[in-house]
Amino acid sequence: MIDLKDKKLILASRSPRRQELLKGLHLDFEIRVKETEEDFPDDMPAGQVASFLSEKKALAFEPELKDNELVLASDTVVVLEGKILGKPADLKEAKNMLLSLSGKDHEVITGFTVLSQTKRVSLIDKAKVTFKLLTEEEMDFYITHFQPFDKAGAYGIQEWMGFIGVEKLEGSFYTVMGLPVHLVYRVLNEW
Repeated sequence: MIDLKDKKLILASRSPRRQELLKGLHLDFEIRVKETEEDFPDDMPAGQVASFLSEKKALAFEPELKDNELVLASDTVVVLEGKILGKPADLKEAKNMLLSLSGKDHEVITGFTVLSQTKRVSLIDKAKVTFKLLTEEEMDFYITHFQPFDKAGAYGIQEWMGFIGVEKLEGSFYTVMGLPVHLVYRVLNEW
């Protein structure tokens, strides 16, 4: 349904989840990634970080973007009690993140940016996720079998932890998975 006419879409992500979601929109795209530091100002409000990082990733392509190319970059953050939980560096950090999420609500914010030579659109979407109280065995099983080191907050909603741990979701499942495809669809349709 999306007609990008003569435009070539570039997905600036190695994430298999984002690739799967974009394929679900029946779009042809190329994967091109530029290594970009995922840092942000210490005083930046948590609600702005995902948008800031998605723009940073997209703007890395700006000098080489051809007139027929669009780049789509995205970033997801998990926010618990005002604090951002990034991607865990090791087993201990993954376990601590899951412990902190256990039995609580948290917010997942995904920002994305679509950039061409002449236009830039950045949007965010938020979802509220409620986790059940997790047992030690459940956390250890998940970390051992799914190794969630490339996931903000140390979990993927589309994996085992999402199946057994998420009691309630307010917002888009796909936003939590890493790309608010309903908004991406709208932006690309209006391009």
